[in-house]
Amino acid sequence: MADNRRVDLHTHSNFSDGTLTPTELVLAAKKAKLSAVALTDHNTTDGLKEFMEAGEKNDMITIPGCEFSTEHNGKEVHVVGLFFKEKYWAEVNDFLELMHLAKRNSNAKMIDNLRAKGYDVSFDEAQALTDGSDFNRAHVARLLVAKGYVKSVQEAFESLLKAGNGIYAPAKKITTLAAVRFIKTFQATAIIAHPLLNLTFSELDGLLPEAKKSGLDAIETHYTEFDEEMTYTAKSLAEKYGLKQSGGSDFHGEAKPGIHLGIGRGDLFVPYSFYEDMRACSHYDET
Repeated sequence: MADNRRVDLHTHSNFSDGTLTPTELVLAAKKAKLSAVALTDHNTTDGLKEFMEAGEKNDMITIPGCEFSTEHNGKEVHVVGLFFKEKYWAEVNDFLELMHLAKRNSNAKMIDNLRAKGYDVSFDEAQALTDGSDFNRAHVARLLVAKGYVKSVQEAFESLLKAGNGIYAPAKKITTLAAVRFIKTFQATAIIAHPLLNLTFSELDGLLPEAKKSGLDAIETHYTEFDEEMTYTAKSLAEKYGLKQSGGSDFHGEAKPGIHLGIGRGDLFVPYSFYEDMRACSHYDET
């Protein structure tokens, strides 16, 4: 008999750039009939306490995670860590504080650049759009929409806030391999997120052997923006390098309309076995 249980191992709350609270995310996962859901906010564990408590109260399997913004050979690569034990959450945040300082400087430059071009926006207005410690381009895009400068978040990303356009100033990031090693230090599961969005096949094929040596456990093969060919390619690379498979919707709520929890744009299916495999790669069940 086929196992039809569905999970989502990549989501965001309003503690980064999502629009649902961690509790609302759990309730939405329950409504969507998911068997398990992970919270993987960008560069913070601040929402995990509420998220895990909501999971316990609502009889939902919740997975404590974090998505790290990293860099490999000048390309942005996101690394998801899953199954961080609660005793390590504060230490993870301490490590990420250096990244937050760089992010705040980047944000200040972005706002200054917009204001210099005549856009009436402020740092505080963008910061008010998140319950996390730092806002990002998505929050600034939403602010630009609210003020009528652009019609959509996508338009903002493709015009004013496009990388290389002179307004967005990327923050300095840790390396992908350093992030993988860091995640494994805390006995969590290390996964390269949406690997074919920012990297070409050859770039990914070159990274994975090094990442595997650093402790990488898996790559996302099932992802909202992957077509059949990308999924097949990701699966092939996972098999080639002995990596497990993970997946998720990258749900952000209203910040990414059209992407739904558990199903992405409608045809995403991340099997329960992926949850079991990701848990087995960690030491989460050990004291």
